Amino acid sequence: MRYAGSMNFRALPKIELHLHLDCSLSYKAVSCLAPGVTREQYERDYMAPARCTNLAEFLTRAPMGFRLMQTEESLRLVTEDVCEQLAEDGVIYAEIRFAPLLHNLNGLSPERVVAVVERSAEQLSRAMGIEAVLILCTLRHFSEEQSMETAQWVERFRGSRVVALDIAGDEAGFPLDAHVAAYRYARDHGLFRTAHAGEACGPESVWQTLRLLDPHRIGHGTRSYEDETLVDHLRRKKIHLELCPSSNVQIIPSIECWEDHPINRLYRAGVSLSVNTDTRMLTPATLTGEYECLNRVFGWERQDFLRANQMALEAAFAEASIKERVGQRLVESCATADVSMEGYAERGRTS
Repeated sequence: MRYAGSMNFRALPKIELHLHLDCSLSYKAVSCLAPGVTREQYERDYMAPARCTNLAEFLTRAPMGFRLMQTEESLRLVTEDVCEQLAEDGVIYAEIRFAPLLHNLNGLSPERVVAVVERSAEQLSRAMGIEAVLILCTLRHFSEEQSMETAQWVERFRGSRVVALDIAGDEAGFPLDAHVAAYRYARDHGLFRTAHAGEACGPESVWQTLRLLDPHRIGHGTRSYEDETLVDHLRRKKIHLELCPSSNVQIIPSIECWEDHPINRLYRAGVSLSVNTDTRMLTPATLTGEYECLNRVFGWERQDFLRANQMALEAAFAEASIKERVGQRLVESCATADVSMEGYAERGRTS
């Protein structure tokens, strides 16, 4: 594989579609919210093991983040912390997801939780030059009522930085039955929808999620590669996969190392996909690091990263004006990079 050692991966503009707010606290943020936590404790208790038995083990670390995010001040601090990480990483557009019903232990209403994070995202987007929007998550173990409530908050915040509904959590441990109504509500109200699938379970989980929830995108969808018919379906229907390579290597037993990850096979097969970090706390990843690995392992070059970001922009849930601004920044970076981008400018204007 060709290794572009001179490429400045940090400087490449990046789009992140799959990032969990409550699982991406830096040590700096944790030390502010829990001053007694040492760096050693952070790495032991907040970060997940380099190789987990399964997704359920990985998720045992997730409460460490949201338990610290139970006040308006802490929600603002973590949102700023994550946006600072994104800016340092060269990210120009991000869809940040969180579950409002996880932040009510101290009496905050879900509405107030969403309002605080949305206002912070708006202010930070203007101040830091990052277009940050929000996805509200229901979780696999939530009840039908909780799932519906989450979908209704997406509807009530329509027109703000809140742009879509997601379902996350223990894919193998809980069925989708309790969440079908919420996704039907979202579809009937014209809301954007994504859904985690094909991470803890195989292609059958992706098929089921597509059938029952009818999402626009799939969060992860990594194991889709095990079913050629599914890969062809994703390609033909232009269903976007939010891939998170380092997280997948950490969680999925059949993917033992970067060389095993199917991202390059899916990319070469013409599947719409993006590169994401998933959780910057449980998985100590950056997009700069993911790009470096893609270059080293699969020989991705500048035009491959630009194409992946273009596919991400096409699949993004942002309003047209934001897409236009982000698309122009990608086009400008292409011109600076002196690579062939025939057709990209036009697609950036029409996405």
